[in-house]
Amino acid sequence: MNVPAIGAEAAEQLVLTALVALNDELPEEDRVAVSADTVLFGVDAEIDSLSLVSVIVDVETALNDAGMDVSLTDDRAMSRAVSPFTDVRALTAYILELADEYQ
Repeated sequence: MNVPAIGAEAAEQLVLTALVALNDELPEEDRVAVSADTVLFGVDAEIDSLSLVSVIVDVETALNDAGMDVSLTDDRAMSRAVSPFTDVRALTAYILELADEYQ
């Protein structure tokens, strides 16, 4: 499959853009920090599970629009000892891992 390469900055930007979109839907007092350090999942998560789903769907849609038809929540992601949804950096790394498989 010939899909345009996605770099680390572009992958991170996809996640950050999804967080910005999430913030646009939240009341001001519930908005989250938008940075590479934003915790997405776990005890210290800055977003709830429904918001995480929204972020994942937005990122998957952006990847699909770029020609990369992937599911970020496949069995491989869910069975990892360390979740790829822990924070923005972990999700970015997982996106890059999936992108490498498309090359």
